[in-house]
Amino acid sequence: MGEHCFPMIGASANGSARSARAVFLDRDGVLSKSLFFAGKPRAPRNSDDFEIYPTAPAACRALKEAGWLIVVATNQPDIRTGDVSPAVVEAMHRRLQDELAIDAIEVCAHVDADGCDCRKPLPGMLTRAADRLGIDLSRSFMIGDRWRDIEAGRAAGCRTILVDRGWPEKVSTPDLTVFDVGEAADAILAGFGQENT
Repeated sequence: MGEHCFPMIGASANGSARSARAVFLDRDGVLSKSLFFAGKPRAPRNSDDFEIYPTAPAACRALKEAGWLIVVATNQPDIRTGDVSPAVVEAMHRRLQDELAIDAIEVCAHVDADGCDCRKPLPGMLTRAADRLGIDLSRSFMIGDRWRDIEAGRAAGCRTILVDRGWPEKVSTPDLTVFDVGEAADAILAGFGQENT
C-alpha cells in the first residue's frame, strides 16, 4: 500500500467474486468544493474551507438505494507535503461519511515523484477497492473533475464521467460530461453506459 497511502475507510474485505457495481467519486470538485489558487484547483487545507456540494448527499443516497457501492478515491498530496495534517483530512472524511451514503474512502497522499501505483491518473485506488469489495470494474463508473480522474477510471476499465468545473487544463475525453454530481447520478440511474451489463 505504501507509506503515504491510507487504509480504506468504512469498508472491509469480503473476498467475494467481482460482481458488485460501484460509483467511484473524486472528492474535491465533485463531492466538495475545490479552492482555486495559483491558477489551478486545490484541496481545502482546513475544516472551515471544506464545503460539501448541496446536491452530493442526495446523489450518493440515490445511487446507493439503486444498489451501487459508493467509493471515494482522492489524491491528497498536501498530507505528504505537510500543508494539511492527516487528522484534518480524517475529520473531513468523517463528515463525508456522516452526510453522504459512502461505503469506502481511498486516500493517496503521495506526490508524483513518489512513483506509487495509487496516485491518480494511475488506477491503484480503484483496483485496490475492487479487490477488497468484490467490484466489477467493467460495470462501474469513475466521476471526477480533472484529467487525472478520467485517466484513472479509464485505466481501471470503468466508464468515466467528467464534472466540468471549467478548470484551465486539458482533459481526456470522458464517456459523458456533466456540470454537477447530481446530473452524473441521474445519468447513471437512467441507464447511461449500462447497455450490456
